[in-house]
Amino acid sequence: MSDATKTIKDTVTSNDVVLFMKGTKEMPQCGFSSRVAGVLNYMGVEFSDVNVLADEQIRQGIKEFSDWPTIPQLYVKGEFVGGCDIITEMTMSGELDTLFAENGVTFDKDAAEKIREANV
Repeated sequence: MSDATKTIKDTVTSNDVVLFMKGTKEMPQCGFSSRVAGVLNYMGVEFSDVNVLADEQIRQGIKEFSDWPTIPQLYVKGEFVGGCDIITEMTMSGELDTLFAENGVTFDKDAAEKIREANV
């Protein structure tokens, strides 16, 4: 196991919600990362952010770890959930609410509803 893989594994198992993204949750550096971080922030989800631009080994390593070619990548309770399109679809369908609820992740249900209402 490479150092990057070990770091990634430790990060996703020691945090309930982790977003591997370009930039940080305060300052995303790509539109897709910004969209997912924005959804999580708006829904009041406590999450760890990992800036893949700060470490090339993590940037490559996360793609191999998940067998998913793009960034951002969201993990909940150690499980890979998806990238921007999947998180957007799950937010709109309510599946993301269910995933958070089933995993004991605190989120603002009213905010989630507002996102859906605004995008109908």
